[in-house]
Amino acid sequence: MSDNLIAPSILSADFAKLGEEVDKVLASGADVVHFDVMDNHYVPNLTIGPLVCDALRKHGVSAPIDVHLMVKPVDRIIPDFAAAGASYITFHPEASEHIDCSLQLIQSEGCKSGLVFNPATPLSYLDYVMDKVDMILLMSVNPGFGGQSFIPATLDKLRQARKMIDDSGLDIRLEIDGGVKVDNIREIKEAGADTFVAGSAIFGAASDADANRYDTVLAAMRAELAKAGS
Repeated sequence: MSDNLIAPSILSADFAKLGEEVDKVLASGADVVHFDVMDNHYVPNLTIGPLVCDALRKHGVSAPIDVHLMVKPVDRIIPDFAAAGASYITFHPEASEHIDCSLQLIQSEGCKSGLVFNPATPLSYLDYVMDKVDMILLMSVNPGFGGQSFIPATLDKLRQARKMIDDSGLDIRLEIDGGVKVDNIREIKEAGADTFVAGSAIFGAASDADANRYDTVLAAMRAELAKAGS
């Protein structure tokens, strides 16, 4: 995998042929499969559970699966996703009674762990748990629905998170989710991100004449990332 990881969110895929969609987007150059798990409680939407993750693994998907839990409470569902084949499991600090314990639970189940920060959630939750975090995910939209516009203030938050990671000396990925498109992915990388979730920008890019082919948009994203300065 490259240093810059592109993680299509299957929330925007065609669920009637999900295995085929994931196969094609990975074959087109995507690196990671991003799962948006919503519970109609922590966020006002209901999406997918561990059975879908397990089904994709049984289908033959071997790429990392990045599970973003928008559920409350989180601890009950963590072992189920680990057993289903998740690679990363990230959750919102507001959704856990004991953040340190939840991070340890994820790692004890053999997965990489992470915290997710909504646009108005402070990064100070990281102060005492950086050593237990493999991924920091910044939401650049409010969670719950796909297709929203990128919130520009997230760029400053990205720079702050990048400095925290660099100062720690730890191997932590910095992920961005929400409104990521070809025309802003370069600026997002320059602010410090190295992992890019995109849903509608990728899965919505195929025309009827070129159905389910994502080579063009992924190549355009890679080209923009290559232009980015440090």
